Amino acid sequence: MRQMIVGNWKMNGLTAPSRDLVSAIAQGLEAIPNPPPVVVCPPFTQLAATGPLLKGTGIALGAQNCHHAPSGAHTGDISAAMLAELGVEYVILGHSERRRDHGELDETVREKAVAAMEAGLTPIVCIGESADQRAAGEYQDAVGWQIKGSLPDNFNGIVAYEPIWAIGSGVPASTQDIADMMGFIRAELMRQFGEAGKTMRILYGGSVNGREAPAILPIAEVGGALVGGASLKADAFLPIVRAAIDL
Repeated sequence: MRQMIVGNWKMNGLTAPSRDLVSAIAQGLEAIPNPPPVVVCPPFTQLAATGPLLKGTGIALGAQNCHHAPSGAHTGDISAAMLAELGVEYVILGHSERRRDHGELDETVREKAVAAMEAGLTPIVCIGESADQRAAGEYQDAVGWQIKGSLPDNFNGIVAYEPIWAIGSGVPASTQDIADMMGFIRAELMRQFGEAGKTMRILYGGSVNGREAPAILPIAEVGGALVGGASLKADAFLPIVRAAIDL
């Protein structure tokens, strides 16, 4: 399985700079021989503007959230079917910022994952432990319960591990920290999903940048990266893509 690099733009990007960014990433990929799978996830308002620019580039379009219902009285929400109509192929669900800022529970994420799959999207479900859970030695329990609660029984998507305690803290996760947790996640996926859990892709999403990617991406069970801030500039994002070429 080749590495996959996913760019999560979060709440950034007006139309002109968003178009410029996807064009610059696409142009940069042309200079990379046999690039790995790449997904960009702009905010909702830029999906229609950027999607057409990605056609024929090999870059897939992703979104950052969806509602669990196909339609209805849900002011301000977007359904998975609406995303699919725009050409979206992937959707990030249960990101730590959604869980923190919007109180999303594992059950909520699970329902959204079901809706995404029913609409033909591939869900990228985020899991990860807090600083308190890490300090208390409860990080494996926390992540194990998130896997059980957030992934439906028929899950056919991607898991993204975020060490929440390390993001923006100035104390990055070590390669050993990452390796240990990736091994645990793989074991949990196999325990909960059997054979399907052996090949389920696991992304690492802890403030990945071009400097650290060459050390992180080769770690056993790491199937790619979920990139935040570094995905907002082509010259910061493309080195991460290059680091995945030979893996």
